[in-house]
Amino acid sequence: MSSPEQRLHAALLSRGETVAAAESLTAGLFCATLATVPGASATLRGGAVVYATDLKTALAGVPAPLLAASGPVSEPTAAALAEGIRERCTATWGVGLTGVAGPDPVDGHGPGRVYLGISDGASTVVHQLDLPGDRAAVRTGAVEAALLRLLDRLDEREVPG
Repeated sequence: MSSPEQRLHAALLSRGETVAAAESLTAGLFCATLATVPGASATLRGGAVVYATDLKTALAGVPAPLLAASGPVSEPTAAALAEGIRERCTATWGVGLTGVAGPDPVDGHGPGRVYLGISDGASTVVHQLDLPGDRAAVRTGAVEAALLRLLDRLDEREVPG
């Protein structure tokens, strides 16, 4: 059986679509996971590691007023990350990942709280996740959730053409 990243690559490839990601808590792990698939350059446009709050604006286009109002770990920020990176990387799909890997809370959010944004340019969906485990488990769990939720979105949307 193929892995989620292999299935995602195959699904994107068959549709002639691409993906880009703006990653905060996962620090590039989503893109790195996709890049393990041979031929990933046909579907992975790129991404940005936006661990620092100011880089969410500078690299992913998250409006500074939105960050000031909602904070770096929030549903609106995840949506803006997905939308901004999709546009900046000219990808079909944008993924935004922000959250708290732990061990300490951030802005009132406990370890394991993750916001995953997925945008196709027409609509953006944000999933709130509460993942168990240590830092590594939260980060890998967030990547797996992003792969699977994007696969779900592809299944829901008609094939272009």
